[in-house]
Amino acid sequence: MDEKAIDALLDRVLAPWVKALRMRPVEVTEESATMRLPFSGELRHSGGGICGQVFMAAADTAMIVAITAALGEFKPMTTVALNTNFMRAVRKGDVTITARVLRMGRNLVFGEIELYDEEGRMAVHATSTYALLD
Repeated sequence: MDEKAIDALLDRVLAPWVKALRMRPVEVTEESATMRLPFSGELRHSGGGICGQVFMAAADTAMIVAITAALGEFKPMTTVALNTNFMRAVRKGDVTITARVLRMGRNLVFGEIELYDEEGRMAVHATSTYALLD
C-alpha cells in the first residue's frame, strides 16, 4: 500500500477525532505497518504525558493498516480485544507505532503493536484480536 492508499483508507474508516491525530505511514509491508503519530501538546493529560486513550487509538489504527495490507484490501473488521501495557510516559516528540500481524485466521486476526518515543524507547506494548466481518 502506498501513502495515498493508506490516507484514503484512514479517511474512509476512522472517526473524525482519530483522524485529528494526523497519523502518517512510515513503512507498510505485507506483514506490518509502521506509522508516525506527530506530537501535539493537545494530546497530553494534566500530568504532562500523552493520554493512554491516544496510544490505544494509534495502536488500533496502525493495526487496521497492517491487516488491510496483509489482506491486500480493506475488509470490514472490528476490534475484539486490545490489551495495552503502558511502560513509560511520553511527554514530547513524535511516536512511532509498529503493528504486526501475528496470525491471520479465516475469521480472527491476532496482532502485536509497539509504540516508541522519539528516543527509540518502547513506551507502549499491545496485543490485539480483530474479527473479520465479511
